[in-house]
Amino acid sequence: MAANNNRSDQESDENTRLYNPYQNFEVPIKSQYLYKLPTSPEYLFTEESLKQRRSWGENLTFYTGTAYLGGSVSGATVGIFTGIKNFESGDTTKLKINRILNSSGHTGRTWGNRIGIIGLMYAGIESGVVAAMDRDDVWTSVVAGLGTGAVFRAARGVRSAAVAGALGGLAAGAVVAGKQVVKRYVPI
Repeated sequence: MAANNNRSDQESDENTRLYNPYQNFEVPIKSQYLYKLPTSPEYLFTEESLKQRRSWGENLTFYTGTAYLGGSVSGATVGIFTGIKNFESGDTTKLKINRILNSSGHTGRTWGNRIGIIGLMYAGIESGVVAAMDRDDVWTSVVAGLGTGAVFRAARGVRSAAVAGALGGLAAGAVVAGKQVVKRYVPI
């Protein structure tokens, strides 16, 4: 009986870690006040634990935030060069810095918003396709990229939407294929 209890304690110890909330106060605390915290995420439903994928909300946050950050940094970089190009003879150093900051801030915001919206649409369409098809593979990413490009350029006409959809599908397929190549050949 005691051997069974020790075995179950050891199994539960592999998935938990002890946490002492008073560790920085140098107070002698009995072991009964130590908490066993899980080392992996806990799920409310078993179906959630079986899926090795982010939820739609996490996807939405990740893709939108990453796209906004990347667009903002890229736009700010372009804005720096635009600000330098717009220098006029006779500008003081303070005025030159002001031009660079204004230009990089304006262009960074613009690009960040545009590319963030693309990330938002991609995440929404990909989550919808995964929910509808109940699978997550390369083709769901390609369909999401195709739909994102088409929706993003739909206001400019059918031809523009078709071209942007094809480019979005190709870009999403290339990113997924590149990710698979990196996973296979780059030891991380």
